[in-house]
Amino acid sequence: MSDARLSSPAALRNREPIHAVLRQCLGRHARVLELASGSGEHGLYMTQCQPGWRWQPSDVSEAALASIAAWRALAAAEDRQGEAEGDRQGESEAQRAGPSGREPEQATQGCGNLLAPVRRDVLEPWPDDTFDALVAINLIHISPWEVTPALMAKSQAHLEPGGVLLLYGPYRRGGEHTAPSNAAFDADLRRRDPRWGVRDLEQVTEVAAEHGLSREAIHELPANNLALVFRRQ
Repeated sequence: MSDARLSSPAALRNREPIHAVLRQCLGRHARVLELASGSGEHGLYMTQCQPGWRWQPSDVSEAALASIAAWRALAAAEDRQGEAEGDRQGESEAQRAGPSGREPEQATQGCGNLLAPVRRDVLEPWPDDTFDALVAINLIHISPWEVTPALMAKSQAHLEPGGVLLLYGPYRRGGEHTAPSNAAFDADLRRRDPRWGVRDLEQVTEVAAEHGLSREAIHELPANNLALVFRRQ
């Protein structure tokens, strides 16, 4: 059987700091829609760390959707194997303890909070559903500018009042790049597609405000990236 899983070194590097930011924004239970999920490794990690978060991964790429499904299937298989081993261990301990022995501990939670991937494009209509958080990691600089106001409009329409939009990636501040590496990355993006590029923090914040989203926090993360937290009014 072919393996559809993709792996992103960047996702493995940034998943922990992004998780730390999300933990500050969300409670123990939350419904999260991730846009442009890519390989699916962020959602897998977040749901393993936070069993109370129902994480809906999405993408427009068929390869990405297949990768997300493959990671999810692997996690489910590992959970089933772990449960079976836990059951066998529990039976063995119960036999050693005798009829008055303790009940065996429950197996660790499965991946039921990582939902099957769906196709979501911010430039197209969405189903009529709402979430406590929308997460877009490395999206708005690797897409045309019109994706950004469309994302803000979707956030206004599909976030619960008080819900969170988290954007992660590089940004210009005051019209200037924050590091030479970001300037080089911006130039490379624009060579690949003139519609792409590192966005201005102030312009993104202004567009968010036009759609009822107030910027709540700016978190400086490794590799000259920012996590921007917006709150729906």
